[in-house]
Amino acid sequence: MVTTNEAPKSLESILQGAGGPVNLLRGSNLGPYRFPVIPAEFTNWRDEVRAWKDSCALLEQSYHMTELHLRGSQIIPFLSEIAVNKLDPFPVLRAKQLVLAGHDGYYVADAIIFREAEDFVRIVGAPFASDWVLYNAQKSDYDVNATKDDNFSIRSGTREVFRVQIQGPNALALMRDVTGGSLPEIKFFNIGEFRIAGKAVRALRHGMAGEPGFEVYGAWDDQQAVREALEKTGEKYGMRKIGALAYSTTAQESGWVPMPLPAIYHGEAMKPYREWLSNYFLESVASLGGSFVSDDIADYYVDPIELGYKSVIDFGRDFIGRDALLERANNQRRTKVTLEWDDEDAAVVMHDSMFPANGMPAKFLNMPMPMYATFQADAVMKNGKMAGISTWPAFTANADRFISLALVGLEHAEPGTEVTLVWGEPESRRNTVEKHQLREIKARVAPAPYFEKVIKTGKN
Repeated sequence: MVTTNEAPKSLESILQGAGGPVNLLRGSNLGPYRFPVIPAEFTNWRDEVRAWKDSCALLEQSYHMTELHLRGSQIIPFLSEIAVNKLDPFPVLRAKQLVLAGHDGYYVADAIIFREAEDFVRIVGAPFASDWVLYNAQKSDYDVNATKDDNFSIRSGTREVFRVQIQGPNALALMRDVTGGSLPEIKFFNIGEFRIAGKAVRALRHGMAGEPGFEVYGAWDDQQAVREALEKTGEKYGMRKIGALAYSTTAQESGWVPMPLPAIYHGEAMKPYREWLSNYFLESVASLGGSFVSDDIADYYVDPIELGYKSVIDFGRDFIGRDALLERANNQRRTKVTLEWDDEDAAVVMHDSMFPANGMPAKFLNMPMPMYATFQADAVMKNGKMAGISTWPAFTANADRFISLALVGLEHAEPGTEVTLVWGEPESRRNTVEKHQLREIKARVAPAPYFEKVIKTGKN
C-alpha cells in the first residue's frame, strides 16, 4: 500500500486507463523495494553479508514486514479454502509457510503464518499475501476478523511487536548465552517462549542460507532491553547488524524468490479483487522491468510448482486453483535454479556502464543489488532461443560473484548448463532507467539454494 493525495481509484480502472497491465507496470517509475528505517550499512555491506556465513548476524525485520492479524474460531477452515499448503494439523506455537495461488494456478503470494493461539494467527511477509487474505476475509462468512498492520514504508509510529532475526553458525551459542542457558529446545518451524534481559519473547526456529536461525519477537516497548542484550552478548560471537544493502542479498543465496509478480492482473476471476484494490496499494503502482518483453502479462507469471512448492501442496482437499495446479504438477515445464554470472562479462558491463566505448553505455549494474524495478524479468537464452527468465539478481560477498534466481526449462536445469542472460531494458518508458544498450552476460546454471549447495560446501 502506498499513500497519495488522490481520491481512491480501483486497480481495475487504473488498468483500463493505462491500456492493460503490461503498459501500466512497464510504465511505472517506481524503483526497486527500499528497506525502511534501517541504514544502508551499519559497518560495510560486504562484511555484513559474510557475517551470516562466518559468525553471526542480526537482521532487522521490525519495519519492512507487513503483518495481517487473523482472529476468530474458524481461521483454519477459512485459510484452507485459499491456501495451497496443508494447514491441518496446525497446533499453537507452530509456523507454516502460506502459499497462495489464483484460480488458474498461477502464484499470487507467500508468507509465514505464526499460530499464536487457537484463535489468533499472524501472517508476516510482503504485502501481497496480506492483501489477498484480507480481501477474502472481508467477504467470507467464516468467523474470522482480519486487521492489517502495514509496514514502515508507508507509516511510522509503533507496532504490536518488534522482530529481529539471529542467523549464522554462532547463532545458537549466542542465543544460549543471552538467555542465561535457559533457551528451550525448539524444533524447526516451531515457536519457543523464553526471556531475554527479563523480557518475555517468542522465537521461530528456522534457518537461512543453510545455518540455524531464530526469529525473535516480543512487545514493541520491550525491544530496547532485548536489543541491548543481543548486541552486548553478540560482541563475543562476532555478531554484526545487517543494513539494507546486505539484507537485500539474503534471498538469492537461500533460493527463495521474495516477490514474484502476483498473478492478479488478468482474467474475470480476479476482477473483483482488482476492483477492491486501489491506488493506495503497491499492486497498483509497482513497476516491471528487465530485458524480457511480452504483451501478455501471463508470460511474466510463475506458479508454485516451478517455485519449488510442490511438496507442500495439499491436493487432498479443494482450494482456489487446485485443479489448475494439479495439471501444472503433472506437466511441469520450468524449475527454479541459480545463475552464476560470468565474472568477466559482468565486469565489462560495469566498466561500459561508466566508460562507454561507443557513446552508448551498458545498463548500470548496481552493487550489491542490481534490481531497478519492483518486479524484474530478464531474458535467459540458450542457442538464441528463450530458455527462461532471471530475476532478483545480487552480488554475494560470500561467493564474490553476481548470481540471480531463475526459472528455466527443465531441459536447461542441469547444473553446469551454459546460458546467456540479456541485461538491460529495451525501449524503456521509465524515467528511472537511463539510456543504454542491451548487453549479454554468460551465465552457468547452479543449484538453488546456492548457499547450502555451493557456498557452504565449497563445491562449485
